[in-house]
Amino acid sequence: MTPMHGPCWSTAALGGGGAILPLDLEDLGEHLQRCRSSAGRSFALRCGAERLNGFVAARFISTLLLVLAVLGGAAWLLL
Repeated sequence: MTPMHGPCWSTAALGGGGAILPLDLEDLGEHLQRCRSSAGRSFALRCGAERLNGFVAARFISTLLLVLAVLGGAAWLLL
């Protein structure tokens, strides 16, 4: 069995530091725009759901108490 000596991969920088060129950023922006537009409404809906999930997850206890208060208020009004 041969011992592992670390990753065996290389980059396109060929040993030098990788530089981000303005043309690369422009191409990346165009690619992201095409990805977003191809996904349409479902992409926007997923993004909104992820944002809402992040908001609620960070405030889980407060959200839980708010939901319980709304349900309790609705139950009190119905009685």
